Amino acid sequence: MTSGASERPGVSGPLGPPGPDAGPGRARGPGRSPEVEPYLRGCAYRGVPGVPYPRFDPADVGRLPADTWQCATIPAGVRLEVVGDATTLELDYTTATDDLGFRGAGAGTTFAVWRGGRQGDEQPALSPTAATATATATATVTLSLGGPADSPAVVYLPEGMRPEVLALRPGGGSLTPAPRRARWIAYGDSLLEGWVASAPARGWGAVAARHHDLDLVNFGYAGSARGEIPCAEAVAGLAADVISISHGTNCWTRTPHSAGMMLETTRAFLDIVRQGHPDTPIVVSSPVLRPDAETTPNRLGATLSHLRAAMEEAVHDRIDAGDRHIVLVPGADVLDATLLADGIHPGDSGHHRLAEVLGSAVAAAAGVGDGTGRGRAESGAVS
Repeated sequence: MTSGASERPGVSGPLGPPGPDAGPGRARGPGRSPEVEPYLRGCAYRGVPGVPYPRFDPADVGRLPADTWQCATIPAGVRLEVVGDATTLELDYTTATDDLGFRGAGAGTTFAVWRGGRQGDEQPALSPTAATATATATATVTLSLGGPADSPAVVYLPEGMRPEVLALRPGGGSLTPAPRRARWIAYGDSLLEGWVASAPARGWGAVAARHHDLDLVNFGYAGSARGEIPCAEAVAGLAADVISISHGTNCWTRTPHSAGMMLETTRAFLDIVRQGHPDTPIVVSSPVLRPDAETTPNRLGATLSHLRAAMEEAVHDRIDAGDRHIVLVPGADVLDATLLADGIHPGDSGHHRLAEVLGSAVAAAAGVGDGTGRGRAESGAVS
């Protein structure tokens, strides 16, 4: 580690000044480390005890279904973004659990560095049990940054262990917060949350955000995301340069919808989002392939094909009514069954395909890059 004057007490190594102010819809978290806060990305709300990086407004959680809030406590998509000539980054952190549930290690058990389109260093996170055994609940990890100094480095967190980063220290140089990029608010289900990619960095939202230089705020809620009104209001209330909406499979089985319910729910969701974002580009993807649901009626008589058609009808209605800033990506043909690792969720190759199709649509709608949705190539990306 390089010693030197710090701009904050108790921090070794030179850190640059904080990034730009959070701005509208970018609330800072008074309970989180003010030293780390400028480097955080993907976290739109203030932390609360036990949930440092909530993915829904804790002040409004009483209106949210319990399964959605449970997902919102997992910091999917929350990350650190830094730039500078430091060669290492040391983090002090805690983890809250080693119960990774259905996803296992794919939920995130490591700190992983991506820079210049390449995955670099990756180090395991210490479980809360192991940390306690060392006589302190706080653990420390040192990551090699590598890559050119002017290229932002993204540090993905061990999301499944519900971490909190308490302090950071650069070594061998200095770091500043990476510049803010176009802000992408993404609402969706387990696929957006990352199921069942092998790591948080391999989920389609993370891949697309890196590829197209977008600042992803991930509202992917596994097993929920049924187009609830509080979620529409949350999206409407946040600053955004582009918005994506990609859900529907949980409307087939977990909380069964009829085709009529799906049509009206989608209309209401879009109406509310448009109240907050009259001209913001919106990309809507109808549900992707789920073989067991395509022709099987739920208890209200709707197959996933019926629900997909209803969602697409709601979008077409808006387009026909003159909404020039909404785009529909029909989901039926985006994936084939070979890309579904467990018959429902895509593996890494499937997530890469989603990033190619949906991510490119989001980037094109946002007008980033050359306006076509083509981003930079990524070494090590799943083909």
